Amino acid sequence: MPPSLGRLLPALPPLELRLQQRYHQLVQEQLHLSQSVAAGLNALPGTGQSFASTQAAWRFYQNPAVTLPALAHPLLTQARAALAQSGSEYGLVMHDWSHLNFDRHTRKTDRIGCPQDHKQGYELQSALLVSDRAGEPLAPISQNLRCAQGLHTTQATEVGPARPHLDELAGRWEYLESLDLGRPLVHVVDREGDSVGHYRQWDNQHRFVVRAKGGQRVEGEGQKVLLSLVAAQLRPQLVFCRDVAWRGRQARQYVGETTVVLKRAARPKRRGHKRQKIAGPPVTLRLVVSEVRSASGRLLAQWLLLSNVPAEVEAARLALWYYWRWRIESFFKLLKGAGQQVEHWQQESGLALAKRLLVVSAALVLVWQLGRMESPAAAELRGVLVRLSGRQMKRGCPWTAPALLEGVWVLLAMLELLEHHDLDRLRALAQCFFNPQGTKSP
Repeated sequence: MPPSLGRLLPALPPLELRLQQRYHQLVQEQLHLSQSVAAGLNALPGTGQSFASTQAAWRFYQNPAVTLPALAHPLLTQARAALAQSGSEYGLVMHDWSHLNFDRHTRKTDRIGCPQDHKQGYELQSALLVSDRAGEPLAPISQNLRCAQGLHTTQATEVGPARPHLDELAGRWEYLESLDLGRPLVHVVDREGDSVGHYRQWDNQHRFVVRAKGGQRVEGEGQKVLLSLVAAQLRPQLVFCRDVAWRGRQARQYVGETTVVLKRAARPKRRGHKRQKIAGPPVTLRLVVSEVRSASGRLLAQWLLLSNVPAEVEAARLALWYYWRWRIESFFKLLKGAGQQVEHWQQESGLALAKRLLVVSAALVLVWQLGRMESPAAAELRGVLVRLSGRQMKRGCPWTAPALLEGVWVLLAMLELLEHHDLDRLRALAQCFFNPQGTKSP
């Protein structure tokens, strides 16, 4: 048998041993890249027929004892260990939402519509833990799946009510802070998190870095001006801090900082209710202006970041943390077209699909763990897996997560095959294919 995952992934309390063994087998069977026309499990050679493996997976996902909090437990354990080993001062938590399109999967009767493109499917709400040292993804530490019944979440066994994104996000932050992951958490959110009412709610409870919209009015240096104007006035003071990659090309990042005060009333959106103004105390935040420019000085991107992280963390570091927010986009990409083909999965309910998402997440955590290892053996193994994957790497990029996933499946299949066949015998059998005319019957 291939090396067991039991030493890599913690147990699933309070599940019985049989279900824990099935969990480890399922994680192993997800260590591969899927094709859109065959997005199900791949059974390793010698572990039984594919149909039997599929039936076992179906029974596992339908078992009421297998809950989302239980499946999230190994991910949280791995997150704590990885955060401690990385030497991080903070744990960065990237938050985002992604629509899973199942418009043609009519057997999924609990689908919901997507407001943007009117497609039927589910909404995935994720929180990805990232190292503050080099930006490596460590583990997804919270997963919600919104369906017609409500919210399937790793925080509870029951289906919760669906709430507006930022209201749900506030509850998610409280839950994550209660986990005691060993380091202070900094929550990183894109422009959807730009809400003065929620800034007031979060300011004294959580650390955050939120990308802001430029059209809001703030007070800076005693004047009430647009945030975009404050950024424009600060632009001549921006200083170069580092070289970065921007869409595959080298670019330069410039950063500047000032302080702004938000005094305006909040106007929360509530479906079916008229928007009302809700006054509140002023909120003083750090405004970090980050620009990515080409070598010739052309502006490629500008980020206006509002944060309450203490001043001991310099502005250039906050800008880098937000730059790493794309890690969660890469996570979604691995779940979708670049990896696991989640939008072609055949589970017929949101709950079963959410369970499989957590199993797949455990497989990705193992790949990320290998990517962070610095030993010579780990570097050699990554090279072997890339060769087994058959993928061509860009210059200066020794490996990618999809290449490791592709390669590790080939390696596991090879090890399993060698348990049942001698190497010389396999070479003789191969001659039946490569030299069918000159080979005797094996």
